[in-house]
This record gives sequence, structure tokens and C-alpha cells, in this order.
Amino acid sequence: MRGESVLGPSGTGQYVDPSGPEVLAAERRRRPGPVRSLAFTARPTTLDLGGRTVRSWAYDDTLPGPVVRVTAGDVLSLTLANRLPAATTLHAHGVRLRCDMDGVPDVTQNPIRPGADFTYRFTVSHPGTYLLHSHVGVQPDRALYAPLIVDDPREPLSYDKEWVVVLDDWLDGVDGSTPDRVLDQLQPGAGMSMGRGGRAMGPARGGLPAGPSRVLRTSYSRMLDSPGGSVAYPYYLVNGRLSADPAVFRCRPGDRVRLRIINAGSETAFRVALGGHTMTVTHTDGYPVEHEETDALLIGMAERYDVLVTAEDGVFPLVARAEGKPGQALAVLRTDGGRSIPGRDVRPDELDGRVVPARRLVPDESVALDDRDPDRELRIRLTGGMRRFDWGFDHQPYDPRRRHPVRAGERVRLTLINATDMWHPLHLHGHTFAVTGLDGVGTRKDTALVLPHRKLVVDFDADNPGLWMLHCHNQYHSESGMMTILGYLK
Repeated sequence: MRGESVLGPSGTGQYVDPSGPEVLAAERRRRPGPVRSLAFTARPTTLDLGGRTVRSWAYDDTLPGPVVRVTAGDVLSLTLANRLPAATTLHAHGVRLRCDMDGVPDVTQNPIRPGADFTYRFTVSHPGTYLLHSHVGVQPDRALYAPLIVDDPREPLSYDKEWVVVLDDWLDGVDGSTPDRVLDQLQPGAGMSMGRGGRAMGPARGGLPAGPSRVLRTSYSRMLDSPGGSVAYPYYLVNGRLSADPAVFRCRPGDRVRLRIINAGSETAFRVALGGHTMTVTHTDGYPVEHEETDALLIGMAERYDVLVTAEDGVFPLVARAEGKPGQALAVLRTDGGRSIPGRDVRPDELDGRVVPARRLVPDESVALDDRDPDRELRIRLTGGMRRFDWGFDHQPYDPRRRHPVRAGERVRLTLINATDMWHPLHLHGHTFAVTGLDGVGTRKDTALVLPHRKLVVDFDADNPGLWMLHCHNQYHSESGMMTILGYLK
């Protein structure tokens, strides 16, 4: 089944249709190569987090979902069988793909009904570390995500081992919590009364028990200059495992290891460090940068960083601390078999060391945008607040019929002005942008943090026609209205 345009305004009039001739021509220019065919089944399942079992929704009964691996230039043909009790879609986060395969419900495709299948078929033209996830509601805060690794046939890096590291914040199936019920708790008018200790006493919307309150009342991050978030997660995970029973990566002393770090969380930024090691940043969001050493990384939701480390001899904690919130996730790198693993609360010194922000990274010359004046400038204000949970752009909630126009061939400057007291990871579908700074056009990204009462200025080339979502990648913010559409004019 191929994508189809829906909603009259998206397929007619002044904007390019997601399946229109302009989209098909752009796909042909990617010079599609060999087809890599795969299949996922999304269904309710029981997951073992490492000593704690929960009921959730997952791809092929695993957490994270199966690693999808292709080579740049391949055509990925991925059939998603929906065996969930709700409609769903799949989005290839960060991939510059054909618009009708982007997975945005009621914009680029009809949602996949329960019991139906849909085949996503698109050329994956650029190597890098990416993420597949549902794009319906707060489904990504279940287990509906999987790493997508696109290998470079002319890989310039030299390393001995690779470790895919997926970070997550987790609440689904814990003491009756679900992401939808937590969204109800955050939004006023949920029809819920609160008892002692913050436990929900009445039903949430739809008459379902609300479970314990997951509303985080107090949190703060100096690095984010704002609260860390609004959701108090009971667990944080690395590769689907709790800190009490962490994932272990084994290699030999002296091995050069490439870590592909993906934040698949829905509401948590992580500060990440590997005890006893410095990290060399080589890529962010799939695109290479001039190599930069750092002790730790700050990774917002849906951001990805590739780093190189040279393994020392021993057992070392890889810690992902929830930024501005209590709690952390743990994995272990070990090069011997004799020592015990670090404790779950271990805090390596590197966590408090040097952190290189994305805006300070310099793009590799192979991916740097040329220094060109923009043809079009768009200014969008981020609005809303935590009390009313009325997040939006320009004081308006999401409406898929509302478009910000761009035209093919333009260099577009997008200024995102954060008028809120909260930080937001902003993601643009179908494109990568260059974060601008004092030195001009900079790091190539598809997701970037904008701090409260600051602005983020990015440039991108309008070279992928269609209708493309711009949204906050805090799932609870986006589902409360912080989403909009950039539309290519015909």
C-alpha cells in the first residue's frame, strides 16, 4: 500500500501534494539503489526491563525495537503490521525522505488502522544514526521506536567495535500508568481529583483509572536554565534495561569503539558520560563534525551523537543522568571478566566535566552549507506554559491546515523565538538545517534545543518538496499543540 494524500487542503490548491509529481521527481534524483525489505509488527506485549516486567506496545516484542541497518543509497521497504488497539504510523526521524513516507497522520498519510498493514518505501540517501518511531499521539512514550543505522559505503572513520546506545524515560505499565493518562494529568480539566501523596483518586478522561500522579512539581537544570520537565518518570533505561541489571558491552583494552547514542525519551534530556574516558564527538544527528573532545554530552529528545572512545582496561559506567530531574540510567563497558559492575547510583567525575554544546561544533566541510543570504525568513514564537499546558506556536494550537509557505530552491532562515519559561527540542521533518552563530552557518542538525527566552536561528535549503512538520520533540508539548506545518508552494 502506498501513501495517499488526505485532507482536501493538503492535496489541492497552492501547496505541493505529499504524493505529487514534485515529490516523485525529488525521489528519482536520489538515484534509488538496492531494495532492503523488512517488516515490523506493532502489538501489545510484555517487556522485561531487567527484573521488572511491564505491559506496553512494542515493535516485534522488543525494547528497543530491532535495529534496522541499511547502506546509504539503499531503498528501505519496511512493512508495518498494526496489531495494536489503536491507529498508528511510523516516522523515520532525521531522514530526508519522500514526503508521502514521512508518517505524519492526516497530513502525509491516513493512519494505519488496527489490523491493517502499510509499507514505507523510500531511498535513504545519507549515512548516519537515525530513529524510527510512531508519530501518533504519545505512542512514542511506549516502546514504539527502533534505531535506524545507515552505513557509509566509504566510511572515513576507523574503529574496532560499535555500540548502539538507546536512552529512554519509562513509565508505561508501571503501577497503572500509561502515557495517555499522564497527558491527562498534565492538562487542566482532566476530571481527576488528587489525593494525599499526589495519587489520582478519580478517573481520567474516558473513565480509565489514572494511576499515580506522574506530574513533576519541582525540577531545575542550570544547563537548561529551566525546569528539567513536567513528568516524574519512575525509570530511566539504556537499551531497555534498568540500572539494577544494566546492559553490558564487552571489548578489549585499547579497542577504538564507536558509540551511536540516541535519546529515544519523550520528556527527558540526558547528560551522558563514560567513566574513566573522554569522548571524541564525530557526528551529531547523523552529520559529521570536526572532531571535538568532551567529557560529557547533553542530549535532548530525538537528538543523536556519535562519539569515539579508546577503551581502558577495567569496568566502566556509562551513565545517562536525567537532566534537571532525579534519577539516571546505567550501562557498562567492560574489558575484563573479573570485576563487579558499578552501583546503580554511580556518578563518574566526567558528568561534571566539560560539555560541548551542539552550537559550538563545527560541521565537516563535506556537509557545511555555503554561506548564502536567505531568500526567505520565517519567524515563529514558541508560546504556552506549564500551568495551563497550552503549548503552541504564535499562541495557536496545531491545525494541520495551517501552513508556513516556502518555495523549492530557496535558502530559508527560520528564527524560533522561545517566549516560554521552558526549554524545547525543536525538530524539522524532511530536512537538516545549519545552526547559525557568530561565525556564520554551523552544525548540521534536524533537532536542536532552544532555551527559555532565547532564540534559535537556523538555515536550510528547501530541496525536498512536500508538507513538513515542525514541532517540539517533547511528546507532551507536541500533543498539547506545539506543532505546525511548512508547506512548499507549487
